[in-house]
Amino acid sequence: MPSFDAVVEPNRVELRNAIDQCVREIGTRFDFKGTHAAVEYAEDALTLVGDSDFQLGQVRDIMLAKLAKRGVDARFVDLSAAPERAGGDTWRQRAEIKAGIGSEDAKRLQGLIKQNKLKVQASIQGDTLRVSSAKKDELQAAMALLRKEAGALPVGFKNFRD
Repeated sequence: MPSFDAVVEPNRVELRNAIDQCVREIGTRFDFKGTHAAVEYAEDALTLVGDSDFQLGQVRDIMLAKLAKRGVDARFVDLSAAPERAGGDTWRQRAEIKAGIGSEDAKRLQGLIKQNKLKVQASIQGDTLRVSSAKKDELQAAMALLRKEAGALPVGFKNFRD
């Protein structure tokens, strides 16, 4: 029975490369000389640092441009956290890296598939959504629906089986 998995999983290699390019650009730009501007990469989050809120916005713009250039969807980085004052005159913003479909989002996507009355079965398996059907055309319609209606989730597809 043909099936696929809908996942939210960034390409970690490209993400790391984009952050490295961002750090290099911050190090060479004249307006960042002698400042604390930086981007720090951890496995589950990024930390943006700047001397002012304005400079933090510039670091954020550079990071988003480098992500786009490397083909990483900017929706993988959650920039909704408010910037906060760190020690001294620096500002810090933590940006979570989205990975895995949460249970609420998985239920919403599963309900969306059921509402459109596609002849597919969707089941939640951990942090993925497995969609299966007897026909490949129905699976392709489900993929198109998920891409269109996912909203803030950067949904990807893998394990497409015949």
